[in-house]
Amino acid sequence: MKNVFFLRLALCMLLAMPAMVKAQVKSTAKPLATLQQEFVDLRFGMFIHFNIPTFADQDWPDPEAPVSLFNPKKLDCNQWAATAKAANMSYGCLTTKHHSGFCIWDTKTTDYNVMNSPYKKDVVREYVNAFRAKGLKVMLYYSILDTHHKLRPHDITRQHIDMVKAQLTELLTNYGEISALIIDGWDAPWSRISYDEVPFEEVYRLIKTLQPNCLVMDLNAAKYPTEALFYTDIKSYEQGAGQHISKEANKLPALSCLPINSAWFWKSDFPATPVKDPAKLVDEILVPLNKAWCNFILNVAPNRDGLIDPNAVKALEEVGKRWKNTGAMPALTPAEAPIISSNIAKFQRSNSSWSNDMNIMDFGNDDRFGSSWQSNPVVKQPWYEIIFDKDKSFNMITIVEDGSNIKKYRLEYNENGVWKPITQGEGGGRVRIHRFNRIWGGKVRILIDEFKDAPAIAEFGIFDERR
Repeated sequence: MKNVFFLRLALCMLLAMPAMVKAQVKSTAKPLATLQQEFVDLRFGMFIHFNIPTFADQDWPDPEAPVSLFNPKKLDCNQWAATAKAANMSYGCLTTKHHSGFCIWDTKTTDYNVMNSPYKKDVVREYVNAFRAKGLKVMLYYSILDTHHKLRPHDITRQHIDMVKAQLTELLTNYGEISALIIDGWDAPWSRISYDEVPFEEVYRLIKTLQPNCLVMDLNAAKYPTEALFYTDIKSYEQGAGQHISKEANKLPALSCLPINSAWFWKSDFPATPVKDPAKLVDEILVPLNKAWCNFILNVAPNRDGLIDPNAVKALEEVGKRWKNTGAMPALTPAEAPIISSNIAKFQRSNSSWSNDMNIMDFGNDDRFGSSWQSNPVVKQPWYEIIFDKDKSFNMITIVEDGSNIKKYRLEYNENGVWKPITQGEGGGRVRIHRFNRIWGGKVRILIDEFKDAPAIAEFGIFDERR
Protein backbone atom coordinates (compact mmCIF):
# COMPACT_ATOMS: atom_id res chain seq x y z
CA MET A 1 0.00 0.00 0.00
CA LYS A 2 2.86 2.40 0.76
CA ASN A 3 4.29 1.99 -2.75
CA VAL A 4 0.89 2.76 -4.27
CA PHE A 5 0.63 5.90 -2.13
CA PHE A 6 4.09 7.12 -3.18
CA LEU A 7 3.44 6.35 -6.87
CA ARG A 8 0.20 8.34 -6.63
CA LEU A 9 2.13 11.33 -5.26
CA ALA A 10 4.73 11.13 -8.02
CA LEU A 11 2.04 10.96 -10.70
CA CYS A 12 0.19 13.91 -9.15
CA MET A 13 3.31 16.10 -9.25
CA LEU A 14 3.95 15.16 -12.89
CA LEU A 15 0.38 15.96 -13.88
CA ALA A 16 0.61 19.30 -12.10
CA MET A 17 3.71 20.50 -13.96
CA PRO A 18 1.90 21.96 -17.00
CA ALA A 19 -0.46 23.80 -14.66
CA MET A 20 2.52 25.15 -12.71
CA VAL A 21 3.94 26.64 -15.89
CA LYS A 22 0.54 28.07 -16.81
CA ALA A 23 0.19 29.71 -13.36
CA GLN A 24 3.64 31.28 -13.66
CA VAL A 25 2.89 32.71 -17.11
CA LYS A 26 -0.46 34.23 -16.10
CA SER A 27 0.62 35.88 -12.85
CA THR A 28 2.72 39.02 -12.62
CA ALA A 29 4.18 39.33 -9.16
CA LYS A 30 3.27 42.40 -7.12
CA PRO A 31 5.58 43.68 -4.37
CA LEU A 32 4.82 41.98 -1.06
CA ALA A 33 4.14 45.36 0.55
CA THR A 34 1.40 46.00 -2.02
CA LEU A 35 -0.22 42.62 -1.33
CA GLN A 36 -0.07 43.24 2.43
CA GLN A 37 -1.74 46.64 2.00
CA GLU A 38 -4.44 45.11 -0.21
CA PHE A 39 -5.07 42.47 2.46
CA VAL A 40 -5.61 44.93 5.32
CA ASP A 41 -7.80 47.00 2.99
CA LEU A 42 -10.15 44.00 2.67
CA ARG A 43 -10.87 44.52 6.39
CA PHE A 44 -13.42 41.74 6.98
CA GLY A 45 -14.00 38.20 5.75
CA MET A 46 -15.69 34.86 6.41
CA PHE A 47 -13.82 31.86 7.77
CA ILE A 48 -15.68 28.67 6.83
CA HIS A 49 -14.84 25.61 8.91
CA PHE A 50 -16.58 22.82 7.02
CA ASN A 51 -15.08 19.36 6.80
CA ILE A 52 -15.47 15.89 8.29
CA PRO A 53 -15.42 17.31 11.87
CA THR A 54 -18.80 18.90 11.01
CA PHE A 55 -20.30 15.41 11.11
CA ALA A 56 -18.56 14.29 14.31
CA ASP A 57 -19.64 17.04 16.74
CA GLN A 58 -15.96 17.58 17.54
CA ASP A 59 -13.26 19.87 16.18
CA TRP A 60 -10.75 16.99 16.25
CA PRO A 61 -12.58 13.82 15.11
CA ASP A 62 -11.21 10.29 14.85
CA PRO A 63 -8.55 10.41 12.07
CA GLU A 64 -9.94 7.08 10.85
CA ALA A 65 -13.51 8.40 10.58
CA PRO A 66 -14.99 6.86 7.41
CA VAL A 67 -15.49 9.00 4.33
CA SER A 68 -19.15 7.91 4.39
CA LEU A 69 -19.62 10.33 7.30
CA PHE A 70 -19.35 13.34 4.96
CA ASN A 71 -22.80 13.75 3.42
CA PRO A 72 -24.15 17.33 3.22
CA LYS A 73 -27.43 16.69 1.41
CA LYS A 74 -28.35 20.36 0.84
CA LEU A 75 -24.94 21.98 0.49
CA ASP A 76 -25.30 25.44 -1.05
CA CYS A 77 -22.16 27.54 -1.31
CA ASN A 78 -24.26 30.29 -2.89
CA GLN A 79 -25.98 30.67 0.49
CA TRP A 80 -22.59 31.05 2.16
CA ALA A 81 -21.55 33.70 -0.36
CA ALA A 82 -24.85 35.58 -0.06
CA THR A 83 -24.49 35.61 3.73
CA ALA A 84 -20.93 36.95 3.49
CA LYS A 85 -22.09 39.63 1.06
CA ALA A 86 -24.93 40.63 3.39
CA ALA A 87 -22.36 41.21 6.15
CA ASN A 88 -20.30 43.41 3.80
CA MET A 89 -17.43 40.94 3.94
CA SER A 90 -14.79 41.09 1.21
CA TYR A 91 -13.65 37.47 1.00
CA GLY A 92 -14.03 33.90 2.22
CA CYS A 93 -11.61 31.24 3.42
CA LEU A 94 -12.55 27.54 3.38
CA THR A 95 -10.95 24.64 5.30
CA THR A 96 -9.78 22.45 2.41
CA LYS A 97 -8.12 20.02 4.83
CA HIS A 98 -8.17 20.12 8.63
CA HIS A 99 -6.00 18.26 11.14
CA SER A 100 -7.64 14.86 10.56
CA GLY A 101 -6.60 14.86 6.90
CA PHE A 102 -9.89 14.68 4.95
CA CYS A 103 -9.66 16.60 1.65
CA ILE A 104 -12.81 18.32 0.36
CA TRP A 105 -11.50 18.76 -3.18
CA ASP A 106 -10.89 16.34 -6.05
CA THR A 107 -7.36 15.37 -5.05
CA LYS A 108 -5.25 12.69 -6.71
CA THR A 109 -2.96 12.36 -3.68
CA THR A 110 -5.22 10.26 -1.41
CA ASP A 111 -8.44 8.28 -1.39
CA TYR A 112 -9.42 10.05 1.84
CA ASN A 113 -11.35 12.76 0.02
CA VAL A 114 -14.80 14.07 -0.81
CA MET A 115 -15.04 12.31 -4.16
CA ASN A 116 -15.22 8.97 -2.33
CA SER A 117 -17.90 10.24 0.08
CA PRO A 118 -21.66 10.05 -0.53
CA TYR A 119 -21.51 13.72 -1.66
CA LYS A 120 -19.09 13.00 -4.54
CA LYS A 121 -18.64 16.65 -5.55
CA ASP A 122 -15.66 19.00 -5.28
CA VAL A 123 -16.61 21.39 -2.45
CA VAL A 124 -13.63 23.68 -3.11
CA ARG A 125 -14.81 24.09 -6.70
CA GLU A 126 -18.36 24.96 -5.60
CA TYR A 127 -17.06 27.40 -3.00
CA VAL A 128 -14.70 29.34 -5.31
CA ASN A 129 -17.35 29.59 -8.02
CA ALA A 130 -20.02 30.86 -5.60
CA PHE A 131 -17.83 33.46 -3.90
CA ARG A 132 -16.39 34.82 -7.13
CA ALA A 133 -19.90 35.12 -8.56
CA LYS A 134 -20.67 37.51 -5.67
CA GLY A 135 -17.50 39.55 -6.26
CA LEU A 136 -15.79 38.11 -3.17
CA LYS A 137 -12.12 37.18 -3.09
CA VAL A 138 -11.12 33.58 -2.43
CA MET A 139 -8.71 32.27 0.19
CA LEU A 140 -8.06 28.71 1.36
CA TYR A 141 -7.12 27.11 4.69
CA TYR A 142 -4.77 24.10 4.76
CA SER A 143 -3.48 22.08 7.72
CA ILE A 144 0.09 20.80 7.76
CA LEU A 145 -0.72 18.51 10.70
CA ASP A 146 -2.52 15.49 9.23
CA THR A 147 -3.26 12.70 11.69
CA HIS A 148 -4.94 10.43 9.12
CA HIS A 149 -1.85 10.32 6.92
CA LYS A 150 0.43 10.16 10.02
CA LEU A 151 2.00 13.54 9.25
CA ARG A 152 2.70 14.31 12.88
CA PRO A 153 5.74 14.94 15.12
CA HIS A 154 8.56 12.35 15.01
CA ASP A 155 6.91 10.46 12.11
CA ILE A 156 7.51 12.72 9.10
CA THR A 157 9.07 11.36 5.91
CA ARG A 158 10.07 12.87 2.59
CA GLN A 159 6.89 11.34 1.17
CA HIS A 160 4.84 13.41 3.61
CA ILE A 161 6.55 16.57 2.37
CA ASP A 162 5.88 15.53 -1.22
CA MET A 163 2.20 15.01 -0.32
CA VAL A 164 1.96 18.52 1.12
CA LYS A 165 3.56 19.99 -1.99
CA ALA A 166 1.37 17.93 -4.31
CA GLN A 167 -1.82 18.95 -2.50
CA LEU A 168 -0.86 22.62 -2.50
CA THR A 169 0.01 22.34 -6.19
CA GLU A 170 -3.50 21.08 -6.90
CA LEU A 171 -5.13 23.83 -4.85
CA LEU A 172 -3.05 26.57 -6.48
CA THR A 173 -3.34 25.42 -10.09
CA ASN A 174 -6.91 24.10 -10.43
CA TYR A 175 -9.04 26.81 -8.78
CA GLY A 176 -7.98 30.14 -10.24
CA GLU A 177 -6.51 33.04 -8.30
CA ILE A 178 -6.14 32.34 -4.58
CA SER A 179 -5.53 35.57 -2.67
CA ALA A 180 -4.11 33.86 0.41
CA LEU A 181 -3.42 30.52 2.05
CA ILE A 182 -4.04 30.31 5.78
CA ILE A 183 -1.81 27.48 7.00
CA ASP A 184 -2.25 25.83 10.39
CA GLY A 185 -0.61 23.10 12.42
CA TRP A 186 2.98 24.14 11.70
CA ASP A 187 5.45 24.99 14.48
CA ALA A 188 2.62 25.53 16.92
CA PRO A 189 3.02 24.46 20.58
CA TRP A 190 0.20 21.94 20.13
CA SER A 191 1.29 20.51 16.76
CA ARG A 192 5.09 20.35 17.35
CA ILE A 193 5.90 20.05 13.62
CA SER A 194 8.92 22.27 13.05
CA TYR A 195 9.78 24.38 10.03
CA ASP A 196 12.75 22.05 9.56
CA GLU A 197 10.80 18.74 9.52
CA VAL A 198 8.42 20.15 6.90
CA PRO A 199 10.74 22.77 5.35
CA PHE A 200 9.00 26.13 5.38
CA GLU A 201 11.21 27.84 2.81
CA GLU A 202 10.75 24.99 0.31
CA VAL A 203 6.95 25.06 0.65
CA TYR A 204 6.80 28.87 0.73
CA ARG A 205 8.76 29.13 -2.52
CA LEU A 206 6.55 26.52 -4.16
CA ILE A 207 3.49 28.61 -3.29
CA LYS A 208 5.08 31.78 -4.66
CA THR A 209 6.17 29.93 -7.82
CA LEU A 210 2.63 28.71 -8.45
CA GLN A 211 0.92 31.98 -7.50
CA PRO A 212 3.31 34.89 -6.79
CA ASN A 213 0.46 37.04 -5.45
CA CYS A 214 -0.83 34.47 -2.97
CA LEU A 215 -0.12 35.59 0.59
CA VAL A 216 1.11 32.90 2.98
CA MET A 217 -0.36 33.23 6.46
CA ASP A 218 0.85 30.74 9.04
CA LEU A 219 -1.15 30.77 12.27
CA ASN A 220 1.94 30.89 14.51
CA ALA A 221 1.48 33.99 16.67
CA ALA A 222 1.49 31.89 19.84
CA LYS A 223 5.24 31.39 19.50
CA TYR A 224 6.91 34.20 17.57
CA PRO A 225 7.46 37.84 18.60
CA THR A 226 4.85 40.33 17.46
CA GLU A 227 7.39 42.87 16.19
CA ALA A 228 8.48 40.97 13.05
CA LEU A 229 7.16 38.54 10.46
CA PHE A 230 8.58 35.13 11.28
CA TYR A 231 7.41 32.47 8.77
CA THR A 232 4.37 34.39 7.58
CA ASP A 233 3.45 37.27 5.26
CA ILE A 234 0.72 38.43 7.67
CA LYS A 235 0.85 38.37 11.48
CA SER A 236 -2.04 36.28 12.81
CA TYR A 237 -3.88 36.27 16.13
CA GLU A 238 -6.39 33.62 17.24
CA GLN A 239 -8.47 35.37 19.87
CA GLY A 240 -9.92 32.16 21.33
CA ALA A 241 -6.38 30.95 22.05
CA GLY A 242 -5.59 34.13 23.98
CA GLN A 243 -3.72 35.85 21.15
CA HIS A 244 -4.60 39.53 21.09
CA ILE A 245 -3.03 42.22 18.97
CA SER A 246 -1.74 45.40 20.56
CA LYS A 247 -4.04 47.97 18.97
CA GLU A 248 -1.71 50.75 20.09
CA ALA A 249 1.68 49.30 19.13
CA ASN A 250 1.04 47.13 16.05
CA LYS A 251 2.61 48.30 12.79
CA LEU A 252 2.52 45.02 10.84
CA PRO A 253 -0.18 43.73 8.47
CA ALA A 254 -2.28 41.47 10.67
CA LEU A 255 -5.19 39.03 10.84
CA SER A 256 -7.38 38.25 13.83
CA CYS A 257 -9.81 35.33 13.86
CA LEU A 258 -12.78 34.35 16.02
CA PRO A 259 -15.82 32.05 15.59
CA ILE A 260 -19.32 33.52 15.71
CA ASN A 261 -20.32 30.38 17.67
CA SER A 262 -18.61 28.66 20.61
CA ALA A 263 -16.38 26.46 18.40
CA TRP A 264 -14.87 26.39 14.90
CA PHE A 265 -16.85 23.46 13.46
CA TRP A 266 -20.63 23.06 13.67
CA LYS A 267 -22.05 21.45 16.82
CA SER A 268 -25.53 20.05 17.33
CA ASP A 269 -26.43 22.78 19.83
CA PHE A 270 -25.55 25.68 17.49
CA PRO A 271 -29.06 26.27 16.03
CA ALA A 272 -30.55 26.85 19.50
CA THR A 273 -27.57 28.67 21.07
CA PRO A 274 -27.19 32.45 20.68
CA VAL A 275 -24.30 33.56 18.50
CA LYS A 276 -22.03 36.47 19.35
CA ASP A 277 -23.74 39.86 19.51
CA PRO A 278 -23.51 41.71 16.15
CA ALA A 279 -23.11 45.13 17.81
CA LYS A 280 -20.16 43.92 19.89
CA LEU A 281 -18.59 42.18 16.91
CA VAL A 282 -18.62 45.47 15.00
CA ASP A 283 -18.00 48.07 17.70
CA GLU A 284 -15.63 46.18 20.02
CA ILE A 285 -13.76 43.94 17.60
CA LEU A 286 -13.99 44.76 13.89
CA VAL A 287 -13.66 48.55 14.01
CA PRO A 288 -10.82 48.67 16.59
CA LEU A 289 -8.91 45.91 14.79
CA ASN A 290 -9.13 47.69 11.44
CA LYS A 291 -7.67 50.82 13.03
CA ALA A 292 -4.61 48.72 13.92
CA TRP A 293 -4.06 47.46 10.33
CA CYS A 294 -5.70 44.19 11.31
CA ASN A 295 -8.10 42.29 9.07
CA PHE A 296 -10.86 40.44 10.95
CA ILE A 297 -11.98 37.00 9.77
CA LEU A 298 -15.13 35.72 11.49
CA ASN A 299 -15.77 32.00 11.39
CA VAL A 300 -19.24 30.80 10.39
CA ALA A 301 -19.67 27.02 10.51
CA PRO A 302 -22.13 25.43 8.03
CA ASN A 303 -24.25 22.61 9.45
CA ARG A 304 -24.48 18.97 8.35
CA ASP A 305 -26.82 19.88 5.52
CA GLY A 306 -24.15 22.25 4.22
CA LEU A 307 -26.07 25.42 5.15
CA ILE A 308 -25.39 28.27 7.56
CA ASP A 309 -27.88 28.17 10.43
CA PRO A 310 -30.63 30.86 10.48
CA ASN A 311 -29.38 32.44 13.74
CA ALA A 312 -25.93 33.02 12.21
CA VAL A 313 -27.43 34.31 8.95
CA LYS A 314 -29.55 36.81 10.87
CA ALA A 315 -26.59 37.99 12.94
CA LEU A 316 -24.47 38.58 9.85
CA GLU A 317 -27.27 40.55 8.23
CA GLU A 318 -27.27 42.77 11.35
CA VAL A 319 -23.50 43.16 11.07
CA GLY A 320 -23.95 44.32 7.46
CA LYS A 321 -26.51 46.93 8.51
CA ARG A 322 -24.14 48.27 11.15
CA TRP A 323 -20.84 48.24 9.19
CA LYS A 324 -19.42 48.61 5.71
CA ASN A 325 -15.97 48.80 4.21
CA THR A 326 -15.18 52.49 3.82
CA GLY A 327 -12.14 51.94 1.62
CA ALA A 328 -8.38 51.76 1.88
CA MET A 329 -6.62 51.86 5.22
CA PRO A 330 -3.78 54.30 5.92
CA ALA A 331 -0.51 53.12 4.42
CA LEU A 332 1.36 50.46 6.36
CA THR A 333 4.72 51.31 7.87
CA PRO A 334 7.48 49.75 5.72
CA ALA A 335 8.61 46.48 7.31
CA GLU A 336 11.38 43.94 6.91
CA ALA A 337 10.69 41.03 4.57
CA PRO A 338 9.43 37.88 6.33
CA ILE A 339 11.94 35.42 7.71
CA ILE A 340 11.30 32.14 5.89
CA SER A 341 14.51 30.07 6.12
CA SER A 342 15.70 27.67 8.84
CA ASN A 343 17.52 29.03 11.86
CA ILE A 344 20.90 27.27 11.74
CA ALA A 345 21.84 28.63 15.18
CA LYS A 346 19.04 26.68 16.84
CA PHE A 347 20.38 24.18 19.43
CA GLN A 348 24.01 24.75 18.40
CA ARG A 349 26.80 25.11 20.95
CA SER A 350 26.92 28.60 22.44
CA ASN A 351 29.11 30.63 24.75
CA SER A 352 28.88 33.99 26.49
CA SER A 353 30.31 36.34 29.02
CA TRP A 354 29.21 35.76 32.63
CA SER A 355 25.52 34.97 32.79
CA ASN A 356 23.01 35.95 35.42
CA ASP A 357 22.25 32.97 37.67
CA MET A 358 20.55 30.10 35.81
CA ASN A 359 19.90 32.13 32.62
CA ILE A 360 22.99 30.75 30.89
CA MET A 361 23.92 30.82 27.21
CA ASP A 362 21.83 27.73 26.32
CA PHE A 363 18.64 29.79 26.68
CA GLY A 364 19.70 32.18 23.91
CA ASN A 365 19.27 29.71 21.04
CA ASP A 366 16.77 27.14 22.33
CA ASP A 367 13.99 28.10 19.86
CA ARG A 368 11.87 29.42 22.73
CA PHE A 369 11.14 33.13 22.86
CA GLY A 370 9.89 32.87 26.44
CA SER A 371 13.36 32.02 27.79
CA SER A 372 16.57 34.03 27.48
CA TRP A 373 20.27 34.30 28.13
CA GLN A 374 20.83 37.13 30.58
CA SER A 375 24.05 38.96 31.20
CA ASN A 376 25.21 39.30 34.77
CA PRO A 377 24.60 42.93 35.83
CA VAL A 378 28.25 43.44 36.77
CA VAL A 379 29.56 42.68 33.26
CA LYS A 380 30.51 45.90 31.45
CA GLN A 381 30.98 44.50 27.91
CA PRO A 382 28.72 41.47 27.48
CA TRP A 383 29.03 39.11 24.54
CA TYR A 384 27.24 36.06 23.20
CA GLU A 385 28.35 33.62 20.50
CA ILE A 386 27.20 30.62 18.47
CA ILE A 387 29.72 27.88 17.69
CA PHE A 388 29.25 25.61 14.64
CA ASP A 389 30.91 22.21 14.22
CA LYS A 390 32.28 23.41 10.87
CA ASP A 391 32.21 26.56 8.73
CA LYS A 392 28.69 27.39 7.55
CA SER A 393 27.34 29.94 5.11
CA PHE A 394 24.82 32.55 6.22
CA ASN A 395 23.47 35.94 5.16
CA MET A 396 21.09 37.01 7.92
CA ILE A 397 21.17 37.44 11.69
CA THR A 398 18.26 38.20 14.00
CA ILE A 399 18.45 39.43 17.56
CA VAL A 400 15.34 39.15 19.72
CA GLU A 401 15.75 40.70 23.16
CA ASP A 402 13.86 39.93 26.31
CA GLY A 403 13.03 43.59 26.86
CA SER A 404 14.75 46.38 24.93
CA ASN A 405 18.00 47.30 26.66
CA ILE A 406 20.76 47.04 24.06
CA LYS A 407 21.76 50.49 22.74
CA LYS A 408 24.89 49.75 20.66
CA TYR A 409 26.31 46.46 19.41
CA ARG A 410 28.58 44.83 16.83
CA LEU A 411 28.20 41.54 14.95
CA GLU A 412 31.29 39.52 13.98
CA TYR A 413 32.11 36.12 12.49
CA ASN A 414 35.17 33.93 12.88
CA GLU A 415 36.88 32.56 9.78
CA ASN A 416 40.03 30.43 10.20
CA GLY A 417 40.61 31.75 13.72
CA VAL A 418 40.21 35.42 12.78
CA TRP A 419 37.25 37.55 13.93
CA LYS A 420 35.88 39.75 11.15
CA PRO A 421 33.17 42.46 11.27
CA ILE A 422 29.69 41.92 9.80
CA THR A 423 27.81 45.05 10.83
CA GLN A 424 26.91 47.18 13.82
CA GLY A 425 23.65 48.54 15.15
CA GLU A 426 22.02 50.99 17.52
CA GLY A 427 18.71 50.75 19.35
CA GLY A 428 15.86 49.75 17.12
CA GLY A 429 13.45 48.00 19.46
CA ARG A 430 13.15 44.44 20.69
CA VAL A 431 13.76 42.72 17.32
CA ARG A 432 16.66 43.48 14.99
CA ILE A 433 17.08 41.88 11.57
CA HIS A 434 20.32 42.18 9.62
CA ARG A 435 20.58 40.94 6.01
CA PHE A 436 23.94 41.00 4.19
CA ASN A 437 25.92 39.25 1.46
CA ARG A 438 26.59 35.56 2.14
CA ILE A 439 29.68 34.79 4.27
CA TRP A 440 31.18 31.65 5.79
CA GLY A 441 32.35 31.14 9.35
CA GLY A 442 32.64 28.73 12.25
CA LYS A 443 31.51 31.18 14.94
CA VAL A 444 29.22 34.20 15.11
CA ARG A 445 28.98 36.66 18.00
CA ILE A 446 27.37 39.84 19.24
CA LEU A 447 29.48 42.33 21.22
CA ILE A 448 27.33 44.67 23.29
CA ASP A 449 28.98 48.06 23.72
CA GLU A 450 26.19 50.09 25.37
CA PHE A 451 23.03 49.12 27.23
CA LYS A 452 20.47 50.54 29.66
CA ASP A 453 20.02 47.52 31.93
CA ALA A 454 21.68 44.12 31.83
CA PRO A 455 20.95 42.71 28.34
CA ALA A 456 18.89 39.56 27.84
CA ILE A 457 18.68 37.76 24.49
CA ALA A 458 15.64 35.55 23.95
CA GLU A 459 16.83 34.22 20.59
CA PHE A 460 19.97 34.81 18.56
CA GLY A 461 19.18 33.53 15.05
CA ILE A 462 21.43 32.83 12.07
CA PHE A 463 20.00 32.08 8.61
CA ASP A 464 21.17 31.11 5.14
CA GLU A 465 18.34 32.65 3.14
CA ARG A 466 17.73 31.81 -0.53
CA ARG A 467 17.90 34.95 -2.70
